[in-house]
Order: sequence, then structure tokens, then C-alpha cells
Amino acid sequence: MKRRDIVLASAGAALAGIPGLGQAQQDFPKPGSTIKYVVPFAPGGLTDIMARTVAQKLTEAWKVSVIVENKAGGNAQIGAEQVAKSTPDGSSILAITLTHAANVALFPNAPYSLTKDLRPVALLAGSPMLVVVPVNSPIKDFKDLIAVSKTRQLNAGSSGNGTPPHLTMALFNDLNKTQMTHIPYRGGAPSMTDLIGGQLDVIFSNFPESIAHVKGGKLRAIALCSLSRHPAVPDVPTAFEAGMPGLFVENWTAAMIQAKTPDAIVEKYSREMIKIMYSADVEERAKQQGFRVTQKGSDEFGRFLKNEIERWNRIIKTAKITAT
Repeated sequence: MKRRDIVLASAGAALAGIPGLGQAQQDFPKPGSTIKYVVPFAPGGLTDIMARTVAQKLTEAWKVSVIVENKAGGNAQIGAEQVAKSTPDGSSILAITLTHAANVALFPNAPYSLTKDLRPVALLAGSPMLVVVPVNSPIKDFKDLIAVSKTRQLNAGSSGNGTPPHLTMALFNDLNKTQMTHIPYRGGAPSMTDLIGGQLDVIFSNFPESIAHVKGGKLRAIALCSLSRHPAVPDVPTAFEAGMPGLFVENWTAAMIQAKTPDAIVEKYSREMIKIMYSADVEERAKQQGFRVTQKGSDEFGRFLKNEIERWNRIIKTAKITAT
């Protein structure tokens, strides 16, 4: 039996043992109903693409209309607030990322609570951060970066304050006891342009934002912030291999729902989403987009999310990171 079949069979057996759960799950969703899959980012990004893939599969499986609704803005808070304040009947679900875990520390006065107003459904996939330098940089590998950053001030770009590239740079500084100069941009594309042009020394980048430039010979990838190498760049070592085992950062994507949503509905979403992510076509599509399927059900994802919030809270406070 394949690993995915074992996971799904075990999940099904566990759920079957909960009194009344089976009937409650059968009542949701009602035929002909509409479900909003809220993506708190602009269309076209990886989170949006993954949500649309899952939404289509849910539509096919449940014979209802699952519509992706993009609610960008407020550092991903606008869409999150919408679902946090929605009716707890399963009709709205939220796509979240590492950004939301960091937002807990970055926005202490947010109009909703990630941990109180929303509850975990499932972790779907992760995309490792890729450390890149200009192709003509004297920094040839990750050990060079570690050494050079201790001898002179390096400029590290990011797609904005508090974004995953910024947080990864801050984690590097924390582990290496150095202080790179952070240069925030409005998005990943302009930061890549300046890195290629030599105005920046390094970017701890979102994988999809830099991989094309690496493949095109404009940037050199020197490390992957992951536990294992990536098939798209098999010759690039992990940070663990290159001398910094603590530099593990994946920009993950997951789903949450209004906190008072009944357990039966949450578990139905969780089980179906895990099944979707393990389908061969979705796994392959995720791989092509730079993702690795990293499924976790509601309880396991809840523990993971708690750890991520605590981890980035510490880094944000240590580095004195603010949202602006």
C-alpha cells in the first residue's frame, strides 16, 4: 500500500469513530450551494494558483460551486478578516501562508485574531526559500556568504518589510551573528532586477521569483533553505549541508476557517484537501510550481502553526522588524 493510501485510510478510520460525525459530514455541503475560497493576495501568485487548483477539485468532488475570491491588501489581513468574521457554516474558507504567522507579531492590533477567530483546516504545501547572488558575485557559495557577511556590510533585498525574504534574512543574521542591511522593495520582481544589476549582494528569495533567473544564468543559487535538495536545482546544497542547519524556511500555503465552524465540517474539508493534494496530477502541478506537498490535517497543522507563530515572533522582536 502506498504512503498516501495509508494516510487516507488512517484518517478515514479515525473519523469514522467519532459519534455523529458521519451524518454531519453528509449534510455538508448542501447541493447547489456556493463556497468562497478567499485568497488574501492578488491573482496569479502561487497561493492563488494552489487555491484555484484545490477549489476546482473540491467543486468536482462535492458537486457544488467553489469560487476563489481574491481579497488582497493590508499585508494579507483584509481577506483574513473577512473569513474570520464570516458565518461559521463552512461557506467561506481562507488561504493562508507564512505571512499570516508573521502578522501575529507584526500587527498586534489587527482587527481579527488568527488563533482565536480562525481554526486550522490543513497544511497543503511548502516552497523553500532560495539564496541567490548575482552571477558575477565574488560570493561563490553559501560558506562564502557566511564568511563575507562577517567582514563587511552586505545589502540584502526583499519584497517588503516582514515578507518571507526579509524574515529569512533576519533568521540568517540571528544564526550568523551578523547584520546585513535590509533593502525592502514593493514586490519580488523589482528586487530581482536590482540583484541582477549588482545593486544588491544577496536575496533570500521566494523560490518561484528567482528560479527562472537562475536557470537563465543571471543569478547564482548558493543554498536552499530546506531539509532536502530540490529537483529543479539538484546541484544546489541545502543550508544544512552548507553549514547553517537552522536556516530552514518554507513559504507554506494552508487553509483556515471561521473558528466556530463545527468539527465535522472542518474534518470533511481537511480529509478532502489532503486527498486532493495527494492526487497524482495535483502533486505534479505543485512540483512544477516549486511546491512540495506537505500535508498536515487540522490538528497537526494547528501544532505546526503555533510553532511558526512563536518562531517568527522571536525573530521579529530580535531583529526589531516592523511592517513599515
